[in-house]
Amino acid sequence: MKKLFVLVASLSFLFSCSEDMVTYQDQLEKDIKIIEKYLADSNLVAQSTKSGLHYIIEQEGNGNFPPAYSYVKVKYTGKFLNGEVFDDNTDTDGTTFGLASGIINGWKEGIPLFSVGGKGKLFIPSGLGYGSSGFFGIPANSVLIFDIELVTYFPPD
Repeated sequence: MKKLFVLVASLSFLFSCSEDMVTYQDQLEKDIKIIEKYLADSNLVAQSTKSGLHYIIEQEGNGNFPPAYSYVKVKYTGKFLNGEVFDDNTDTDGTTFGLASGIINGWKEGIPLFSVGGKGKLFIPSGLGYGSSGFFGIPANSVLIFDIELVTYFPPD
């Protein structure tokens, strides 16, 4: 009887979870469609990378691009597709952080696309942002937009 109960419980769990589970690739495809619709509705033209990151260079910088291992100083506004701002540091001289760790993958990939002084937008699929977990007020599977300015970069210590 115990074995039957365990089997029924396991199958119930498996089937109840399988309907709710979305693969990374399925979510990425959904996010890309959302980003592309947002861009079309906003009359914006963006470039994209293989990972699904979309970006627009609005102002070219001086031509010096930060290497992946560097520290960067960035001014940014983070917002949802509905325009609601969830983070903003534009009233400061920027925030410095390492590109190699401690930031979302969308920034690791996107910030090096800008040269110093460059400004633009990053449209980040949820898997390159905070994924299916979310993060401090950012719901799970949220597509994010960042208006960024690469102030400068520094070599590692």
